[in-house]
Amino acid sequence: MLLHSLYLIAIVAEAMTAALAAGKRSMDWVGVCLLGCVTALGGGSARDILLDHHPLSWVEHPSYLLITGGAALLTIPAARVMHRLHKLFLLLDAIGLVVFTVIGANIAMALDLPIVIVIASGMITGCVGGVLRDVLCNDIPLLFRSELYATVSVVTGGIYVAGLSAGIGHDLVTAAAMIIGLALRLLALRFNWSMPKFVYTRDLH
Repeated sequence: MLLHSLYLIAIVAEAMTAALAAGKRSMDWVGVCLLGCVTALGGGSARDILLDHHPLSWVEHPSYLLITGGAALLTIPAARVMHRLHKLFLLLDAIGLVVFTVIGANIAMALDLPIVIVIASGMITGCVGGVLRDVLCNDIPLLFRSELYATVSVVTGGIYVAGLSAGIGHDLVTAAAMIIGLALRLLALRFNWSMPKFVYTRDLH
């Protein structure tokens, strides 16, 4: 129940941040709603399609579409005060990342897939929604240009898989993976930790 509650909070937060991105690009209300849904549910949908895991989460639970679409639309009248909640949304985004990662890894494990696929499934669930948002907004995905993000997902998924493989209780492993992943993401935000960047400026012609 706790994980599911955190999941609902996370998809609402993702939908609202996506709505703000839509507003910065002067999208109409339909665009705001669609971008919110795609961002919040896109990672899980991509995972399910790649793993041939059906039905998709929002097909099985249509209420997720109403929740995310509604949250995106409610952001429109609340946009004037949203900047005051910037730090809260960063925290909720970090929580969403680790929650999505654990859920994605758990689904892949239930399908008895190899460890590498399990960790990749967690990363896809946690990160692809944001990538889709940035692509639709014609931006370089935040995943490739900001503080540790995909790395946090990989670490979270790795701890989750390693703990379960070692025979540690599911609840304890889930809590440990999420706490460590969340701490790493928040520290990365605080100290601007990022992966080394590749810079190439020479012209080949």
